[in-house]
Amino acid sequence: MLKAVIRDLHSKPGMKILELGAGTGGNYELLAKYGAVTAIEMNDTARAIFQSRFEGADVRSGMLPDNLPLDPEDEFDLVCMFDVLEHIKDDLATLKVVKSKIKRDGVLLITVPAYQALFGPHDEAHHHKRRYEYIELKERLNQAGFVVEKLSFMNMTLLPVALAARVVDKFLKLTKGSGSEMPPAPLNTLLGGIFGAEAMIIPKANLPFGLSLLAIARIKS
Repeated sequence: MLKAVIRDLHSKPGMKILELGAGTGGNYELLAKYGAVTAIEMNDTARAIFQSRFEGADVRSGMLPDNLPLDPEDEFDLVCMFDVLEHIKDDLATLKVVKSKIKRDGVLLITVPAYQALFGPHDEAHHHKRRYEYIELKERLNQAGFVVEKLSFMNMTLLPVALAARVVDKFLKLTKGSGSEMPPAPLNTLLGGIFGAEAMIIPKANLPFGLSLLAIARIKS
């Protein structure tokens, strides 16, 4: 999915790329195809795994919005935040800080979980502060000084499954887990095919609903 979106941004080698909340480096190989990647991750364990997987990668300890280990003059062509903003209490202040690190013609690529009504044990287990409505994310980006170039739902086919799980969690009290369990292998294969189909659609059109939101934003001129 992200590969198709980044490719559609007409990304080319030689960019300066910043990934905020980089985790264990799951996106590093993809991003590194397009330029020099600076990765920031607050969790010591995740950062250590990242560094062990990719020797020589520029992985730094930092936290949004007040502790970014960057020089004041540092600016990037592409800044990525994949399922990060929902973890941060002051999302508007965070987006304003992020904006200050993007070149005038640069791009912000961000994903967040959708629909606050779906907030449940899975979100609590992953320390989420919120899920986002379509209009809410658009307004936050506008308030921070961005123009939203694209805003689409994604993971569309997972929404009915997640909705059913939340109903069980909230009303029947039958589900005790965090919602984080991995699906069985056959279902994983099926979902892989579905996500592949979405990856072909999203660069060209916006999906009307889904479990997550994806936004591409640029700095207001």
